[in-house]
Amino acid sequence: MKALYIAATGMAAQQMKVDVVSNNLANMSTTGYNARRADFADLHYQQVTRPGTVSATDGTLLPTGVQIGLGVRPSSVSVVLAQGTPTLTGGDLDVAIEGNGYLEVTLPSGASAYTRDGALKRSPDGLIVTSDGYPVVPGITIPADARSVAINAQGEVYAYFDNQVQPQLLGQFTLADFVNEKGLEAIGSNNFLETTASGAPIVGVPGTDGRGTLRQGYLEESSVDPVREVTELIKAQRGYELNAKVITAADQMLAATTQVR
Repeated sequence: MKALYIAATGMAAQQMKVDVVSNNLANMSTTGYNARRADFADLHYQQVTRPGTVSATDGTLLPTGVQIGLGVRPSSVSVVLAQGTPTLTGGDLDVAIEGNGYLEVTLPSGASAYTRDGALKRSPDGLIVTSDGYPVVPGITIPADARSVAINAQGEVYAYFDNQVQPQLLGQFTLADFVNEKGLEAIGSNNFLETTASGAPIVGVPGTDGRGTLRQGYLEESSVDPVREVTELIKAQRGYELNAKVITAADQMLAATTQVR
């Protein structure tokens, strides 16, 4: 009886959907987080009678045939790209990306990663780094005697000093864009890695060639919609229950079969 195995694939799929929803809800307050969505596809079909099969000596063809589905499988967990709401923080190194693009950071391994988490910090040496201590590319160092820091929409970083009227330009942030952002590999800590599916990063100045701009003193909130996620959670729970009932019904049918005398 195929119903047992088909319903089992359905229960596994709904369980995976609950896992994705729970991860979204857990990251409601994560800076720059985009919600994930579980996508599914039907499994291959058992062709009992193929469509177009000759059914009689006069050449009559079956219009549909008999194709029995064998269940469901996960096809992808994709990122729902959406702009999070910028929230005022007042931090001089907090930057929200308004539009497309990622900040490039250097991992301890020397590899490049990409993030939309603009909660930047200053290392003991004055280097601008992420909350995990990863240097932001290009490397910009803030002098120890700088009174304040200003970052404009194009990513230019200026330092103000007590003995100078005009600010000093320290450097300029760049943003990396990708042909297929959904192809990036998430590695945690709000960081992503380039993959073959995402394509190579296209790095440039903020505000050019479709890239977003930077807003100092703000952080991008998570784009998770709690109402939608709770709705998806209820749907997944009901789907799980229905598949469980199918298994119960199939078990009762098998029990009736074994009791036939």
